[in-house]
Amino acid sequence: LQTQSGGDVNVEVNAAPGEDLLKKLNDMRQEYENVIQKNREEVERWYESKMEEVSQQVHSSGQEVESSNQQISVLRRDYQSLEIELQSQISMVQSLQCNLEDTERRYNMQLQQIQGMIGPLEEELASIRCEMESQNEEYKMLLGIK
Repeated sequence: LQTQSGGDVNVEVNAAPGEDLLKKLNDMRQEYENVIQKNREEVERWYESKMEEVSQQVHSSGQEVESSNQQISVLRRDYQSLEIELQSQISMVQSLQCNLEDTERRYNMQLQQIQGMIGPLEEELASIRCEMESQNEEYKMLLGIK
């Protein structure tokens, strides 16, 4: 039997052609790459929007900080000028109090001097009155004698 066949065997299979696995793998890879690309684009858009939000917040905060710093500078200058004015007013009040005390002291001394002068003058006036009354009585007496 072996000698009769001559060694060549041909086998034909009637089966549906096999699916091209390489094509399937490439299609799946392409599909996954598309999904990955889509996800990447979504993440990039999300990232860009978040970065824009943060950038706006930082910009807004920066403006608020700058505005607050300017207000602080203005308030600090106002405070310093008011503090200087307060110190000036305190010094002026102290100076006026010293002047008032000096004036009161001077007037008290003058009052004491005047009162010292008034006492003897009142005594002299009383003495003159008494003398006038005495002279008036004497004059009336002299007029009564004639």
